[in-house]
Amino acid sequence: MKTTVLAMILACALVAGAQDGQQPQTQPSAGGGGQAAPEIKDPNEYNAYVAAIQQKDATAKATALEAFLTQYPNSVMKTTAFEVLMGSYLTTGNQPKVIDTAKRLLTADACNIRALAILTSLSRQAVQGGQTAQLADLTQYSSKGLECVESAQKPATVAPIEDWEKLKKQVKPIFESGKGFACLQNKDFACAQNNLKVAVDADPNDLQNVYPLAMSYLSDPKVAPPDTDKLGEKGLCYVARAANLATGAGQTQIQDYGRKKYKNYHGSEDGWNAVLFATKSAPFTCPSISIYVPPTREEQACDLVKDKTPDQIKQLSFGEWELVLDAGKPECQEKVWNVIKGVPLQMEGIVISVRDVGEGPARTTEVQLAASEDDIEKKQADITLTMTGAIPARLMPKAGDTLDFEGTPLDYVSPVRAGSSGTPAAPAPSTGATPATPPADAAATAGAPPAPAAGAPGTPAQGTAPAAGAPATPFMMTMEKGKLLQKAGTTPKKPATRRPTTRRPQR
Repeated sequence: MKTTVLAMILACALVAGAQDGQQPQTQPSAGGGGQAAPEIKDPNEYNAYVAAIQQKDATAKATALEAFLTQYPNSVMKTTAFEVLMGSYLTTGNQPKVIDTAKRLLTADACNIRALAILTSLSRQAVQGGQTAQLADLTQYSSKGLECVESAQKPATVAPIEDWEKLKKQVKPIFESGKGFACLQNKDFACAQNNLKVAVDADPNDLQNVYPLAMSYLSDPKVAPPDTDKLGEKGLCYVARAANLATGAGQTQIQDYGRKKYKNYHGSEDGWNAVLFATKSAPFTCPSISIYVPPTREEQACDLVKDKTPDQIKQLSFGEWELVLDAGKPECQEKVWNVIKGVPLQMEGIVISVRDVGEGPARTTEVQLAASEDDIEKKQADITLTMTGAIPARLMPKAGDTLDFEGTPLDYVSPVRAGSSGTPAAPAPSTGATPATPPADAAATAGAPPAPAAGAPGTPAQGTAPAAGAPATPFMMTMEKGKLLQKAGTTPKKPATRRPTTRRPQR
C-alpha cells in the first residue's frame, strides 16, 4: 500500500504514544491543562484494553482492539483505541481498513484531527493516482481539518498542552496542501494559491506541494499582460524551485515545462537559467521577470514595411500586404498601396465562388478568391477578380480549385478604410455554381437595395474609416484585367506565406 511519509509518521507516533503514554488510570489524575485523564472503572474492561494495546504484533493488536471496541463500544478509551487501531492497520498495509477505521473514529469524534489528517492524505493520494471520485472527499476532509485545527479542544489523553500544539502544527500543512490541491483540480486558482502557499512556507522542500503551487499560478487565466499581481513571476519561480527539487526524468520534464512557460511569459529564454540558480535553495528571492506584451496588429503591420524599399515591399506575400492594408496605420497602408496599385500581379488563390456578369459583348466573369492562408482556412474571399472577358466553359474553375492568375489591383476595403467606390456589394454565394445569364445586379436578386454609387450621400469617402458602431468590414481587394495563367486544378496548393497575426509564443 502506498502511503505518504507524513501519514506513516503520524500513525507510528499514535502507536508509540498509545503504548508509552496513554494507558488509562485506575484512579483519576490531572492531565495537561487541568483536564482529568480518562479512567476505566471496570477492571475487566481495563484489562482488555491494556492487553490489546500491549500487543507487539500489529495484526494481533488490530484484532484485539477490534474485539475490545465490539465488547465495550462506549468505553472512555474508545477514541484512543480507534487511533491505535488506525495506526495498526496502516502498519500492516491494510489501507481499506485504515480508511474505514478513520471514518468510524470520526463518528465518535467528529473533530479528530489525526483521523482527518490521514483521510486527507490518502484522499489526495487517490486523486493524484487518477481516482477523481475522491476529489469530493479530499475537499471535505481537508476543509474540516482546517476548521478543527482552529476549534478543537485538547483531548484529555494528550497530557502536555505543548504536545497538542505540536500535533496541530504537524497536521495543519496536510490540510492546507490537501485543500489547495483540491482547489487546483477544481480550477479555483485563488484558493489553491492561498492554501498551497501556506503548506510550502511550512516545508519549502516538499516537491508534492511546490509543483502544484507553481501550477496554480501558471494556470491562472489572470496571468496576462500586464499581470500586475505578478502571478506568472511567482509561478515561474516555484516551477524552477520544483525543478531543483526533482530528480531524474522528472527533473528534466519540469525544467522543460518551466522553460517553455518562461519563454511564453517573458518572450524569450533570456534569464531562465538565472531563475533556476536563484531557486536552488530555500528561502529564495524570486528575480524580477518582465512579461512579454505582444505587438498590436497595427504595430505588427507597420513593422512589416518599416525601412523597406518599394522593391522589397513588392516581394512580400499577399498575406503580408493584406495585414498592412487591413490593420496598419494610413501611412503604412500607403507604402504598400503605392507599390501595388495599378500594377499587374501574378499570384495564386483558392476559388470561393464564380459568376458571370453582364450580357453580350460586355459579359465577363467575376471570381471570388482567397489568397492569404488565413482566409483560405476560413474559406473566406479576400480578392474580387474581374476577368478581361468571360471564361470559356471548358476552363471555368469551380469552388475549391486552385487558380493561378494575373490581376491589377484597383481598390480595397478594410475595417479601417472604405474603398473609393464606397461599400462593395456582398460576395456571391460560395456554392461554386456558375449561372449562365445572371442578373447584372446580384444584390437586387436577394431583395436588398444595390450599393450606393460613389459619392452618394452617406457613402464613406476614400481613406475614411467606417462610422463608430458600424460592423467591421472584412478585407477585400478588387482587381481588374484578370487573366488565367493556367487551367484551374482540383488540388489546392498551400500558399508559401501565412498572413502574420498577433500570436504569443506557444504554450
